[in-house]
Amino acid sequence: MTTTREQDRVLIFDTTLRDGEQSPGATMTHEEKLEIASLLDEMGVDIIEAGFPIASPGDFEAVRAIAAASRNAVICGLSRANFADIDRCWEAVRHARQPRIHTFIGTSPLHREITKLDPEGMIARIHETVTHARNLCDNVQWSPMDATRTEHDFLCRVVETAIKAGARTINIPDTVGYTAPRESAALIAMLRERVPGADTIIFATHCHNDLGMATANALAAVEAGARQIECTINGLGERAGNTALEEVVMALKVRNDIMPYRTNIDTTRIMKISRLVAAVSGFPVQFNKAVVGKNAFLHESGIHQDGVLKNAATFEIMRPEDIGLTATNIAMGKHSGRAALRAKLRDLGYDLADNQLNDVFVRFKALADRKKEVYDDDLVALVADNATTTEHDFIQVRRLRVVCGTEGPQEADLTLAIDGVERHIDATGDGPIDAAFNAIKMLFPHKARLQLYQVHAVTEGTDAQATVSVRMEEEGKIVTGQSADTDTVVASVKAYVNALNKLIVRRQKTAPAAMS
Repeated sequence: MTTTREQDRVLIFDTTLRDGEQSPGATMTHEEKLEIASLLDEMGVDIIEAGFPIASPGDFEAVRAIAAASRNAVICGLSRANFADIDRCWEAVRHARQPRIHTFIGTSPLHREITKLDPEGMIARIHETVTHARNLCDNVQWSPMDATRTEHDFLCRVVETAIKAGARTINIPDTVGYTAPRESAALIAMLRERVPGADTIIFATHCHNDLGMATANALAAVEAGARQIECTINGLGERAGNTALEEVVMALKVRNDIMPYRTNIDTTRIMKISRLVAAVSGFPVQFNKAVVGKNAFLHESGIHQDGVLKNAATFEIMRPEDIGLTATNIAMGKHSGRAALRAKLRDLGYDLADNQLNDVFVRFKALADRKKEVYDDDLVALVADNATTTEHDFIQVRRLRVVCGTEGPQEADLTLAIDGVERHIDATGDGPIDAAFNAIKMLFPHKARLQLYQVHAVTEGTDAQATVSVRMEEEGKIVTGQSADTDTVVASVKAYVNALNKLIVRRQKTAPAAMS
């Protein structure tokens, strides 16, 4: 018999590494995926959807490595409704302490037309593929893609079929972000009432944010009986993104009076993983983003400031420290020592090894010489920049000088170390950054295309650090490079080079093995 405590528990299924990575340009490296998975595991995520194993050899290897390294979370892989996908998925997750196969098929009329399956053919396909997955793994999740646009009678039939074939979790996706909270709740309630065996499985909800209702739809589904929420860090995902993990978790925590459900998430780790995902994906968090946005705990109105100073609860419904933010943003300076830096970074959620701390400390001192005050966000940018560059990179920036004028093209004088050999060139362009990028292309010819270039000021003031993100594509491979510096041109060059180094690593991993 199910206890009240079990009924009140909501499982958090994070798909940042699968659905989140499907955001155009959000491709992550193998190491970045492992780091994110480790943080998700530490913060109490119940199920980590680590990837789509059959999509590529890189995806397979990442899922397999995450499965082997997991300590607590269920590790899940995604597969389409065919035996080859399911077998590949099982090979990737089988060594996890708790593996799961997640298989799906599109069930709406639009998707049935694409798959060329009539209703009976689809029922047969679901039965045979879920049965096959269940014979490999005792933890199978099944999803009717585009469920919110599937006829209710047919949806009940396919869900019943998947349950009979052995699925333990039935996920109901709002694949195109079409539904509304009232409909989301009614759909879960209808399935629980009409489908035989519904009381033996867990219903999950997977919402997209095309109409801005993903969080509301997910919470409505929970109130109707869903006990698993599929979500991503920062709401990352295709198109307008997915339900944001930080939003649903904090909503359940703050409004536990009207939504008496609990999760296993250590919310004090939210800011750390939010920053990491933003850095590696190249998708910065908008300033007014709920919970993790830069302005989420800032108050400019005099009335608000006065109220918060007297009693924070007057205008803050949650405490900054609840999500891992330090209560104060005290600036560090050039006289601050290594111990102070280590303590400050720990407050920010970063426990660095000695060699990492030494590197960050050197660059912190250099930054402190150029800036009057070094704020928390500056330190976060330094740590992120340290993670994107290493002394072993194939291409390294040695020297850069730009010449700007009001007339004629701008000039860039650049020296790069390429595979240990220094090379120098002068180049021109339409602006200093264009000139610098032209210099890089002349020193290291390549066919990669620049898809996106973004600059964000880390803090305020003319001496603020700039964090630059570039997105590059080469033969279908998309990577994001990032760097931070008080000089925007320097940050731009380092971000561009960082992206090139990632492409080089990808080339090496996908190159055909040498003949013996």
